[in-house]
Amino acid sequence: MTDSTDIDKSQKPSFDSLPLRKDGPHGNAWGLFGETDQLGMLNLLTAETTMAATREIVHGVRISTDWPLNKFQPPLYSRLAFHQEIRHLSPMTANDDVLTFNTQASTQWDGFRHCGYQDRKLYFNGHHPDDMHQTTTNGIHAWVDGGGVVGRGVLLDYHSWAEAHGVSHPAFASTSIPLADLLQVAESQDVAFRPGDILFVRSGYSNAYDAAAPEETQGPFAQSIGVQSCEETLRWIWDRGFAAVAGDMPTWEAWPCQDQRFLMHEWLLAGWGLPIGELFNLEQLAAECAKKKKWSFFFSSVPLNVPGGVASPPNGVAIL
Repeated sequence: MTDSTDIDKSQKPSFDSLPLRKDGPHGNAWGLFGETDQLGMLNLLTAETTMAATREIVHGVRISTDWPLNKFQPPLYSRLAFHQEIRHLSPMTANDDVLTFNTQASTQWDGFRHCGYQDRKLYFNGHHPDDMHQTTTNGIHAWVDGGGVVGRGVLLDYHSWAEAHGVSHPAFASTSIPLADLLQVAESQDVAFRPGDILFVRSGYSNAYDAAAPEETQGPFAQSIGVQSCEETLRWIWDRGFAAVAGDMPTWEAWPCQDQRFLMHEWLLAGWGLPIGELFNLEQLAAECAKKKKWSFFFSSVPLNVPGGVASPPNGVAIL
């Protein structure tokens, strides 16, 4: 991502020292990488972590992590549906196409302009709502300028683990995946984490969606499975030093949030500048990881280069 030196673990502020900007909202890490920083935890993706991640490529198997832009019909949370218009460039035998879509209607990265602190109405590094409409600050283009979201990915296949252990985990309810279960998944897969990892969690939402009736998945505040929103989860994400987190579920955290004090969209996006990925296609990846008994891989994602972009399809690929 950058040529900056990774934060020394001994110098990284502890979770208990948050918020870093004491006059700011709870949990913020504003100023950790500078007052004008727009990359947040993506700064943990360095030349060194990229080189280390290339050593995860041992089989040469490439797997896309994006669903088609029109996968979810109608889109969840009443978002605009995907539309493609093909235009014939007469008199030539040639075409253009024009796409209209919401950047969060299918597989997506939530950028730092997507969600701010709800009570203080502030975005990452203390920016105001007016900044989101009048400037390109915190836009997803900054990720592209920094080289994308490229590094070592690690998949925790919670869905397969839960099925094997008889753990009920309904997808269309506010089912919280507790940290204790994720740690058991990691242990069962013999996974070791490294600072700068990109974490993926497979909840089984995609499987359930494909088998569901439309009324089960729709509504402006439809319930969905996700990682538990609590201090314990946030402390773990901070201490592990993840650069980004992503899952196959529509909101990453269980929705609606079960504890507003630990709403991860606030803490991660607005507080730490840590990207949240949602509705990722982890099906083929999970199958290949299980086949190879290998749950870490090289991951590359370059979002749309939209100045001031709020969110984007990831254009992600995992290489085992």
